Amino acid sequence: MVSQFKAQVMDEDNIRRALYRLSHEITEHNKGTADVVLIGIRTRGVPLANRLAEFIKQHEGVDLPVGILDITFYRDDLSLISAHPVVHKTEIPFKISDKKVVLVDDVLFTGRTVRAAMDALMDLGRPKVIQLAVLIDRGHRELPIRADYVGKNVPTSQREIVHVKLKEIDGEDRVIIEELDEG
Repeated sequence: MVSQFKAQVMDEDNIRRALYRLSHEITEHNKGTADVVLIGIRTRGVPLANRLAEFIKQHEGVDLPVGILDITFYRDDLSLISAHPVVHKTEIPFKISDKKVVLVDDVLFTGRTVRAAMDALMDLGRPKVIQLAVLIDRGHRELPIRADYVGKNVPTSQREIVHVKLKEIDGEDRVIIEELDEG
Protein backbone atom coordinates (compact mmCIF):
# COMPACT_ATOMS: atom_id res chain seq x y z
CA MET A 1 0.00 0.00 0.00
CA VAL A 2 1.09 3.51 -0.80
CA SER A 3 0.26 6.60 1.22
CA GLN A 4 -0.16 10.19 0.16
CA PHE A 5 0.04 13.47 2.02
CA LYS A 6 -3.31 14.63 3.37
CA ALA A 7 -2.69 17.43 5.90
CA GLN A 8 -0.20 19.04 8.21
CA VAL A 9 -1.64 19.24 11.74
CA MET A 10 1.31 20.82 13.59
CA ASP A 11 4.29 22.91 12.58
CA GLU A 12 7.46 23.74 14.53
CA ASP A 13 5.81 26.49 16.59
CA ASN A 14 2.77 24.31 17.41
CA ILE A 15 5.05 21.52 18.62
CA ARG A 16 7.13 23.90 20.74
CA ARG A 17 4.03 25.45 22.34
CA ALA A 18 2.46 22.03 23.02
CA LEU A 19 5.63 20.75 24.71
CA TYR A 20 5.95 23.96 26.73
CA ARG A 21 2.35 23.53 27.94
CA LEU A 22 2.91 19.83 28.71
CA SER A 23 6.03 20.68 30.74
CA HIS A 24 3.92 22.98 32.93
CA GLU A 25 1.11 20.40 33.22
CA ILE A 26 3.60 17.75 34.36
CA THR A 27 5.06 19.94 37.11
CA GLU A 28 1.64 21.23 38.21
CA HIS A 29 0.10 17.75 38.37
CA ASN A 30 3.06 16.39 40.33
CA LYS A 31 3.20 19.46 42.63
CA GLY A 32 6.75 20.20 41.49
CA THR A 33 9.55 17.97 40.32
CA ALA A 34 10.35 15.86 43.40
CA ASP A 35 10.81 12.20 42.39
CA VAL A 36 9.75 12.91 38.78
CA VAL A 37 11.70 11.21 35.98
CA LEU A 38 11.10 11.30 32.24
CA ILE A 39 11.51 8.19 30.09
CA GLY A 40 11.27 8.46 26.32
CA ILE A 41 10.06 5.47 24.31
CA ARG A 42 12.35 4.91 21.32
CA THR A 43 12.45 6.42 18.80
CA ARG A 44 10.67 9.78 18.80
CA GLY A 45 9.70 9.73 22.46
CA VAL A 46 13.36 10.27 23.34
CA PRO A 47 13.84 13.74 21.80
CA LEU A 48 10.40 14.73 23.09
CA ALA A 49 11.42 13.70 26.64
CA ASN A 50 14.64 15.70 26.30
CA ARG A 51 12.73 18.77 25.13
CA LEU A 52 10.27 18.45 28.02
CA ALA A 53 13.21 18.20 30.44
CA GLU A 54 14.72 21.36 28.95
CA PHE A 55 11.44 23.29 29.33
CA ILE A 56 11.09 22.07 32.94
CA LYS A 57 14.67 23.17 33.62
CA GLN A 58 13.82 26.63 32.24
CA HIS A 59 10.77 27.18 34.43
CA GLU A 60 11.64 25.11 37.51
CA GLY A 61 15.44 25.34 37.56
CA VAL A 62 15.72 21.56 37.96
CA ASP A 63 17.46 18.98 35.77
CA LEU A 64 15.09 16.03 35.61
CA PRO A 65 16.61 12.63 34.90
CA VAL A 66 15.80 11.42 31.37
CA GLY A 67 15.97 7.79 30.32
CA ILE A 68 15.58 5.89 27.07
CA LEU A 69 13.35 2.82 26.87
CA ASP A 70 13.53 0.23 24.09
CA ILE A 71 10.41 -1.95 24.03
CA THR A 72 11.28 -4.24 21.12
CA PHE A 73 11.17 -7.50 23.10
CA TYR A 74 7.98 -6.50 24.90
CA ARG A 75 5.90 -5.94 21.77
CA ASP A 76 2.98 -8.31 21.22
CA ASP A 77 3.55 -8.13 17.46
CA LEU A 78 7.28 -8.92 17.52
CA SER A 79 6.92 -11.96 15.26
CA LEU A 80 5.01 -9.86 12.72
CA ILE A 81 7.65 -7.13 12.52
CA SER A 82 10.69 -9.13 11.50
CA ALA A 83 12.44 -12.43 11.98
CA HIS A 84 15.43 -10.40 13.20
CA PRO A 85 14.16 -7.22 14.87
CA VAL A 86 16.61 -4.41 15.51
CA VAL A 87 17.08 -4.05 19.23
CA HIS A 88 18.46 -0.88 20.77
CA LYS A 89 19.72 -0.36 24.25
CA THR A 90 17.52 0.78 27.11
CA GLU A 91 19.41 3.54 28.90
CA ILE A 92 17.95 4.39 32.29
CA PRO A 93 20.94 5.29 34.49
CA PHE A 94 18.80 5.87 37.58
CA LYS A 95 16.47 3.87 39.81
CA ILE A 96 12.78 4.04 38.91
CA SER A 97 11.46 2.40 42.09
CA ASP A 98 9.31 4.83 44.09
CA LYS A 99 9.64 7.46 41.33
CA LYS A 100 6.94 9.28 39.41
CA VAL A 101 7.73 8.01 35.93
CA VAL A 102 6.45 10.06 33.00
CA LEU A 103 6.58 7.91 29.86
CA VAL A 104 6.92 10.06 26.75
CA ASP A 105 5.93 9.03 23.22
CA ASP A 106 5.05 10.75 19.98
CA VAL A 107 1.69 9.17 19.04
CA LEU A 108 -0.86 7.29 21.13
CA PHE A 109 -2.86 4.97 18.89
CA THR A 110 -3.95 1.46 19.96
CA GLY A 111 -2.22 1.57 23.35
CA ARG A 112 -0.09 -1.49 22.65
CA THR A 113 3.21 0.40 22.64
CA VAL A 114 2.39 1.88 26.05
CA ARG A 115 1.44 -1.54 27.42
CA ALA A 116 4.78 -2.91 26.23
CA ALA A 117 6.58 0.07 27.80
CA MET A 118 4.88 -0.53 31.15
CA ASP A 119 5.87 -4.20 31.03
CA ALA A 120 9.48 -3.17 30.32
CA LEU A 121 9.44 -0.65 33.19
CA MET A 122 8.13 -3.23 35.65
CA ASP A 123 11.16 -5.38 34.88
CA LEU A 124 13.36 -2.46 35.96
CA GLY A 125 11.64 -1.59 39.24
CA ARG A 126 8.40 -0.55 40.87
CA PRO A 127 7.54 3.08 40.16
CA LYS A 128 5.33 5.00 42.58
CA VAL A 129 3.21 5.99 39.57
CA ILE A 130 3.45 5.81 35.78
CA GLN A 131 2.06 8.72 33.78
CA LEU A 132 1.89 9.11 30.01
CA ALA A 133 2.71 12.20 27.95
CA VAL A 134 2.14 12.12 24.19
CA LEU A 135 2.43 14.76 21.50
CA ILE A 136 -0.50 13.31 19.51
CA ASP A 137 -3.50 11.22 20.61
CA ARG A 138 -5.17 9.89 17.48
CA GLY A 139 -7.74 7.60 19.09
CA HIS A 140 -8.57 4.00 18.07
CA ARG A 141 -7.58 2.40 21.39
CA GLU A 142 -7.48 -1.39 21.59
CA LEU A 143 -6.46 -1.39 25.26
CA PRO A 144 -7.82 0.65 28.20
CA ILE A 145 -4.95 3.16 28.16
CA ARG A 146 -5.19 6.94 28.15
CA ALA A 147 -2.62 9.72 28.23
CA ASP A 148 -2.29 12.00 31.26
CA TYR A 149 -0.79 14.78 29.12
CA VAL A 150 -1.72 15.32 25.45
CA GLY A 151 -0.19 17.88 23.10
CA LYS A 152 -3.00 17.60 20.55
CA ASN A 153 -5.95 15.29 19.94
CA VAL A 154 -6.13 14.42 16.25
CA PRO A 155 -9.19 12.36 15.28
CA THR A 156 -8.21 10.02 12.45
CA SER A 157 -9.61 7.19 10.40
CA GLN A 158 -8.05 3.74 10.30
CA ARG A 159 -6.86 4.54 6.76
CA GLU A 160 -4.76 7.44 7.96
CA ILE A 161 -1.20 7.47 9.28
CA VAL A 162 0.12 10.14 11.63
CA HIS A 163 3.80 10.98 11.16
CA VAL A 164 5.63 13.00 13.78
CA LYS A 165 8.81 14.44 12.32
CA LEU A 166 11.42 15.84 14.71
CA LYS A 167 14.59 17.79 13.94
CA GLU A 168 16.77 15.41 15.95
CA ILE A 169 15.77 12.46 13.74
CA ASP A 170 14.11 13.80 10.60
CA GLY A 171 15.70 17.23 10.20
CA GLU A 172 12.38 19.07 10.62
CA ASP A 173 9.59 19.59 13.15
CA ARG A 174 6.07 18.89 11.95
CA VAL A 175 3.18 16.47 12.25
CA ILE A 176 1.45 15.28 9.12
CA ILE A 177 -1.36 12.92 8.20
CA GLU A 178 -1.09 10.63 5.22
CA GLU A 179 -3.88 8.53 3.77
CA LEU A 180 -3.37 4.97 2.58
CA ASP A 181 -4.18 4.38 -1.10
CA GLU A 182 -5.78 1.11 -2.08
CA GLY A 183 -3.58 0.87 -5.18
